[in-house]
Amino acid sequence: METYSFLRGLADSWALLVLVLFFVGVILFVFRPGSRRKHDDAAESIFRNEKSPARADDKEGR
Repeated sequence: METYSFLRGLADSWALLVLVLFFVGVILFVFRPGSRRKHDDAAESIFRNEKSPARADDKEGR
């Protein structure tokens, strides 16, 4: 079997299956129960020090 034919067959079948499973896994990871707090914290992190700069001893910016 030619290398091109082998890689083409692999990409048509198994690589597509792996990529679809990876995509579904990422979606399930993002929408898992209990992750809302982490997503909200990440979304609001740029506004954490809006009124004044962070203190030098404040590692998390709170």
